[in-house]
Amino acid sequence: MGNYLFDLVRARIPAPDAPFALLDDGRRLSYADMVAVSARFANALVALGVKPGDRVAVQVEKSIEALMLYLGTVRAGAVFLPLNTAYTPAEIEYFLGDAEPAVFVCDPARAEALRPYAEKAGAKLETLGIWRSPEVSAGTLADKGLAASPEFADVARGADDLAAILYTSGTTGRSKGAMLSHDNLASNALALVDYWRFTSKDVLLHALPIFHTHGLFVATNTILFSGASMILLPKFDPDQVFRYLPQATCMMGVPTFYVRLLQDERLTKAATAHIRLFVSGSAPLLAETHRAWRERTGHAILERYGMTETNMSTSNPYDGDRIAGTVGFPLPGVSARVVDPETGAALARDEIGMIEVKGPNVFKGYWRNPEKTAAEFRPDGFFITGDLGKIDPAGYVHIVGRGKDLIITGGYNVYPKEVEAEIDEMEGVIESAVIGVPHPDFGEGVTAVVVAKPGASITAKGIATALEQRLAKFKQPKQVFVVPELPRNTMGKVQKNLLREQYKDIYAPALKAGE
Repeated sequence: MGNYLFDLVRARIPAPDAPFALLDDGRRLSYADMVAVSARFANALVALGVKPGDRVAVQVEKSIEALMLYLGTVRAGAVFLPLNTAYTPAEIEYFLGDAEPAVFVCDPARAEALRPYAEKAGAKLETLGIWRSPEVSAGTLADKGLAASPEFADVARGADDLAAILYTSGTTGRSKGAMLSHDNLASNALALVDYWRFTSKDVLLHALPIFHTHGLFVATNTILFSGASMILLPKFDPDQVFRYLPQATCMMGVPTFYVRLLQDERLTKAATAHIRLFVSGSAPLLAETHRAWRERTGHAILERYGMTETNMSTSNPYDGDRIAGTVGFPLPGVSARVVDPETGAALARDEIGMIEVKGPNVFKGYWRNPEKTAAEFRPDGFFITGDLGKIDPAGYVHIVGRGKDLIITGGYNVYPKEVEAEIDEMEGVIESAVIGVPHPDFGEGVTAVVVAKPGASITAKGIATALEQRLAKFKQPKQVFVVPELPRNTMGKVQKNLLREQYKDIYAPALKAGE
């Protein structure tokens, strides 16, 4: 038995000297470089004592080294666990305690602050470094890799063995680790390569973060499984996008990318004439953005639907109508249905209910949480997504709402309960309600409505300042309102729908002000 995921990658290398990645610092990597550098990282991990099935947790800025560490982890038979770079030390403490990784890799600037949490979890702390610069990478994992062999005998892993764990927020406020197997990742990448017509001639403009399913698996794995190449940008920056766009054939982004590019006069039909595919995901793309993009560029953005637990499940067609406001059809090998949320009974076309999916893309369950895993699956194997939607008579899937109280801001998921728990612990707070309301740039803006105890010196600014040390920036409320009471129904439940209506226009002036 070989290494299931990397064997498939290796089999699709077009040629050793074929281009794999162009970096913004001028470095260029071939596929031979990809194999050699990922082997060095695999050797370095094994030398640190990493064994098959061990977790390798990583919180680092986006870089080619981070991608090579991902592949090296897979080749070493371990489980890659990427963590959002915005997570605070308090949040990292939970992830390390829950996952118990053998190794935790972070950026040098954060090493001392995070060291106590790594030690508490029993993980060896490493920093990443730059693999081609020994003089600035002394003592880092890259430095260890440079001293290691570029040859590595890949550890045997089967289709059902774990390749990654990605943490996804939950309504209880505690994140859960979604366990993704070699075949979960491989099957989805192969489906996307075929469905989106990727070939070795493609060049992807990669501006997405790589601690997230979209950038790490959808973008990177699609390139690896098609033998294509990528232009790897550290982050989304319009100037860099327009600089490198002439060299690309496709781009993947979140709706915020497209909204910001539409605000730039450099976006024209001529500037995008050579691009064959623009993909959007991670958050709903407004129909208005879809139409505006088509008018400015002549391209219809391809919107798809997925989540951490399922990778990609549906996609608008490559050929055929890409209909604004829909997420297309189930991918080959994936089944999707809409059911009554209470009974689980299948609903007819155009009826709104809970979306459920089943296929090789669906994860194996939540890490060390069999009860939650059992609760999220139907007896026939369908996963309950928590999203409300419908399938129209033509077969297009529509997402119309969320059964879970989820906020999607800038492509990132935020569960109100987690933010509310932090606010409710503050001295002088009676209760809070966190909602998402329309935001012109982020899709939804996290907004907190707080009730203070009589006489308490609670201020919106004070709450916001306190949360800066407790929550990742994308989870922090963009505005906080202190009110006498929260609206409730006859059963005493907070009516967040009324709050969303009351505050729906609070971010409308932000666009005019240039936010």
